[in-house]
Amino acid sequence: MSTEETFPEIREAVRKLCADFPGTYWQALDRERTYPTEFVRALTEAGFLSVLIPEEFGGSGLGLGAATAILEEIHRSGCNGGACHAQMYTMGTVLKHGNAEQKAKYLPGVADGSLRLQAFGVTEPGAGTDTTRIRTFARREGDHYVVSGQKIWISRAEHSDLMVLLCRTTPREECAKSSDGMSVLLVDMREAVGNGLTIRPIRTMLNHATTELFFDDLKVPVENLIGEEGKGFRYILSGMNAERILIASECIGDAKFFIDRASAYARDRNVFGRAIGSNQGVQFPIARAYVQATAAELVVADAAAKFEAGINCGTEANMAKLVASEASWFAADMCIQTHGGFGFAEEYDVERKFRETRLYQVAPISTNLILSHVATHVLDLPKSF
Repeated sequence: MSTEETFPEIREAVRKLCADFPGTYWQALDRERTYPTEFVRALTEAGFLSVLIPEEFGGSGLGLGAATAILEEIHRSGCNGGACHAQMYTMGTVLKHGNAEQKAKYLPGVADGSLRLQAFGVTEPGAGTDTTRIRTFARREGDHYVVSGQKIWISRAEHSDLMVLLCRTTPREECAKSSDGMSVLLVDMREAVGNGLTIRPIRTMLNHATTELFFDDLKVPVENLIGEEGKGFRYILSGMNAERILIASECIGDAKFFIDRASAYARDRNVFGRAIGSNQGVQFPIARAYVQATAAELVVADAAAKFEAGINCGTEANMAKLVASEASWFAADMCIQTHGGFGFAEEYDVERKFRETRLYQVAPISTNLILSHVATHVLDLPKSF
């Protein structure tokens, strides 16, 4: 069964919502590098961002498959879920590892949108994807942790009320394992900014609202510790699997957007007295993009099913993200080529989506790190780092 046949009612509702946010809406935001507040509000009010939150906390209680369907349709419609997709999965750290009081305090607000939990503070300038070498440190002083350090590439920090923050509570050199000694704190951004937290926006090639964070003796209540002190790394990993699968579904949506646009243009554009789509040199790349996207879609669906079933799916999540991001990038390049000069024109939306989908071969984990994971964890090859 094609994955397009799954959750048909949800998909149709998402498409209908996205129709109210056409290319001109996104073009205006892109020019000014502003946040799609109206779009995020509409998704929130429709309940699409709370599908993974259990019903007892005000969500829909659906599985990851429903969430992938939502994000895929958002991106196929020409919109961008990157502004708010973390609202779907970042709460998983609280849901899976938080205590009863934390769940009751935060999850209902995240579900109804009165609390935005979209910031995920992990990456640092000196560590990159080697998370065990992060240096942001939280020292215990009475009933508070005092946090000092720096994070980079933290998206949506300016548009989030809460942030899941990974930091060290024990120096790396004092730990038996390099992944020990890290803890997760839930930071209230509304109180933190100006009181030990400084946010600096980073302008990039796409409108992704990414930032750099500076912590200077920021006080975080001990009650905001998620789970046990020193075990934060494993808590973060489970959330990363969901993130990679959901972003892979966005890439599938992007690929379909490019294939749809290229096919329509190739049918309608006439040069030398006939449609350019009648030339094999034009139609074959479009067909290849479709084949690659269809294959990647099945890998993503398999990873989502394993995640829902509670099966350890780190490898599947990584592979899904790799093949989906490569399928979307091939489709993006094909779509630009099919459109020729018009592909670079803002009004066609192809160049904007081209820039947006390129991100996902780098974030949230680079292609080379995924290949390294498969080489060492699946093929039993020696570690290269």
